[in-house]
Amino acid sequence: MKFKKLNNNEKLPFVSFGVYEIEPESTKDAVINALERGYSAIDGAQVYYNEKQVGDAVKESGIPREEIFLTSKNWVSNSGYDKTIKAVNKTLEDLQTDYLDLMLIHQPFGDYYGSYRALQDLQKEGILLSIGVSNFDSARLVDLVMNFDIVPQVNQVETSPYFQQYGANEFMNKLGVAHQSWGPLSEGCGNLFKNPILLEIAEKYEKSTPQIIFRWLVDRDIPFSCRSVKTKRMEENIDIFDFKLNKKDMEKIKELDLGKSPFNDYNDPETAEEFNSEII
Repeated sequence: MKFKKLNNNEKLPFVSFGVYEIEPESTKDAVINALERGYSAIDGAQVYYNEKQVGDAVKESGIPREEIFLTSKNWVSNSGYDKTIKAVNKTLEDLQTDYLDLMLIHQPFGDYYGSYRALQDLQKEGILLSIGVSNFDSARLVDLVMNFDIVPQVNQVETSPYFQQYGANEFMNKLGVAHQSWGPLSEGCGNLFKNPILLEIAEKYEKSTPQIIFRWLVDRDIPFSCRSVKTKRMEENIDIFDFKLNKKDMEKIKELDLGKSPFNDYNDPETAEEFNSEII
């Protein structure tokens, strides 16, 4: 597995197994299956409602805890200093571990200043090895950086061929914040898997369309999270380190950028209302 070195010298695996929208009753088996197939990072969150099952899987896998990179994210309703401390402790309890490799603020809403102060203190105590944010645009990110001692290690943002985030990536690199992708396949929106450009490149390298997309991210030096409960797809998604896209292919994929998300607009008041309304 290839790793991304973070600004605090911790190492983030380029591929994380995501547990978003995996039902709790299916999560333990899915995570054990992924670990058996070579995944070494699990990307979870409080609002996925399956952290207890992730913890069970890690424990039952028999793999030493230090060999598994665990990520969680603090939800909006847990924002603020005291609530974040309490929520992180609950996450640690559910995951059956005394530390996390990476803890992120899940959304740029609520009292994320208070939450970041909490994450910063927990990192200084060694409870969180790395900290960061998720879904923060460049303005919110620089605002955070300019008002805290610790620069976030990671900003996990939606990044796919339809929403390539080149501007945000350039800004994160400038700040020393690692860019991590969620939603690299856009959940198949816009007929992504049958896009002619991607199909042509996939045929050339004798790979699947998702493998081309994942390799495109690796070649941009962007770690990512992906999800599947199917064993064959799990194996395929991680089998991307035996080839490299050439410059011409990278430029072809760049033509697909629509410059916007098919999912959420974080400047839309309805998005802010929706995320602030979900209480966990």
